[in-house]
Amino acid sequence: MIAPVIASVLVANRGEIACRIFRTCRALGIGTVAVHADPDAEALHVREADAAVRLPGTAPTDTYLRGDLIVRAALVAGADAVHPGYGFLSESAEFARAVTDAGLLWIGPPPEAMAAMASKTHAKRIMAEAGVPLLSPVDPERATAADMPLLLKAAAGGGGRGMRVVRDLAALHGELASARAEAAAAFGDGEVFAEPYVEGGRHVEVQVLADAHGTVWTLGTRDCSLQRRHQKVIEEAPAPALPDALRAELAAAAEAAARAVGYVSAGTVEFLVGRDGRPYFLEMNTRLQVEHPVTERVYGVDLVALQIRVAEGGRLDPEGPPEPRGHAVEARLYAEDPARGWQPRTGTVHRLRVPADGAVRTDAGITDGGTVTPHYDPLLAKVIAWAPTRPEAVRLLAAALERAEIHGPVTNRDLLVRSLRHPEFAAARMDTGFYDRHLPGLTAPREGARLAALAAALADAQGRHRFGAWRNLPSQPQVKRYRSEPDGTEHEIRYRLTRDGGLTAEGFDGVRLLHAEPVCVVLEVDGVRRRFAVAAYANGTLVHVGGHTLTALPRFPEPVAPRESGSLLAPMPGTVVRVAEGLAVGGAVEAGRTLLWLEAMKMEHRITAPASGTLTALHAVPGRQVEVGEVLAVVTEKTEKEVR
Repeated sequence: MIAPVIASVLVANRGEIACRIFRTCRALGIGTVAVHADPDAEALHVREADAAVRLPGTAPTDTYLRGDLIVRAALVAGADAVHPGYGFLSESAEFARAVTDAGLLWIGPPPEAMAAMASKTHAKRIMAEAGVPLLSPVDPERATAADMPLLLKAAAGGGGRGMRVVRDLAALHGELASARAEAAAAFGDGEVFAEPYVEGGRHVEVQVLADAHGTVWTLGTRDCSLQRRHQKVIEEAPAPALPDALRAELAAAAEAAARAVGYVSAGTVEFLVGRDGRPYFLEMNTRLQVEHPVTERVYGVDLVALQIRVAEGGRLDPEGPPEPRGHAVEARLYAEDPARGWQPRTGTVHRLRVPADGAVRTDAGITDGGTVTPHYDPLLAKVIAWAPTRPEAVRLLAAALERAEIHGPVTNRDLLVRSLRHPEFAAARMDTGFYDRHLPGLTAPREGARLAALAAALADAQGRHRFGAWRNLPSQPQVKRYRSEPDGTEHEIRYRLTRDGGLTAEGFDGVRLLHAEPVCVVLEVDGVRRRFAVAAYANGTLVHVGGHTLTALPRFPEPVAPRESGSLLAPMPGTVVRVAEGLAVGGAVEAGRTLLWLEAMKMEHRITAPASGTLTALHAVPGRQVEVGEVLAVVTEKTEKEVR
């Protein structure tokens, strides 16, 4: 039988992973086809492909989750293979079968292996028979206080959807209902199971790669313990501070898991390692992982190229993969505000530049001028650093992120830099509770915002007084107001420029102006020369200064239309997915009670009552699209007399 040779690949995905797969295809001389929803018509992955097919609509359910439309797009565009990337339909056995039934080559595992691992409860039964270590399941309907804490997990899907940690037995019933509803909405399957929650555990996974000829590679370990809302933030390879015996045990268990389901292609077997050093199987992701680049950097391989080779019937070296070298760390750069419940942010990305050399790699899904919309995941890019040792790789990555030019929506960049430099992470003592312990300190406002605001004001003045430089300067102090993003601190800058090029500014003793132009200001601060690069957008209202994001404010704020006291506002654009059971106008609510859930960018966000009182208005209904700042409900707080 003649082995198939792939000439053109359709990537059934978008953003960063589509761009990354296209890069390998180009290197192999393979043509590329993109698909796109309407908001992605000008997206980077569309522009990088040789051809693109429109999926009419906006919502993922109408576009990237429509397997029938994607198969039709592949046939129309003349592709002969489909790569699913990660997310969307990447773990759908039904979609894989539809691809092969249409005569196309599937670059992924057999549908039977995907189906076996699709349900986490079914997968655990298979793993138990294969001798893979497991946590004992707990029947949530019969759980007692002695079983706490419990982890509730959706049986279908992943990405943190349908997951809850329950520490109080009294809250179990409500959290179970919430997890089931979220799982049903996200995956079309409301099955939820429970298992003991391992306090202080580490999330460690093993990359596997298998061909159709019986060879299974295990390519070391990755540590993905730094997570927010059960979604990974920073990953590294190899997982640090593991005994050699445990590494061997994890590799053997991962290989056994792959062989138990007849696995072919790239996949990941995930484990939770307890404080006692015992590993427990979590799940197997039957696809390429977001964090696969750290394994590529350590092993010197291209996992996408190897996936394509295996799909074409090629063989892996039966002697095993190349020897690993050094250490790699990856950080996920998101448009989000970690200090405010990890709220996703939208808007135009005016500039995205990460310093790069042979040691730093950036896998981006957006470029200058691109837009982060509320419809999809807010991942902007993944930044990966490699070095001979872990401390060197961590230092390189932190420096690259710190020096990056990221102009546009608020991002998690500062959190990433601080996380990488945190003593716990540096000492490899992190676990999945890292952000539960350290988030307030990691999201504290940056120092130097007021000085950055002064630089912004001076750059703005130079732009407005271009003729004759500092001539014809006003004799009265100039006033500019800025708001730091995302903490919201306001800065009023009062300054006056002198004819000899000097500067007097209120509250800035020891600061001298050395140079100013619209894009650069140089100040001497207590004898130290500091340079501020300045970039202004949207007619100067959005200003980026030396890593700080500022919003220029009018000197005299315009009056704002009053809102009813107790109004609950949408913190982001999104869709109302659920309203609390029994919630009705006129009913009493308690402070902290979840009233409704918003879904935005693949994440659910709870809207809670700010105080105890009466629900006097409810404007949110399931399925309704809302914009940021829109009034969702009104809670009239109890008076002091009522409280007494």
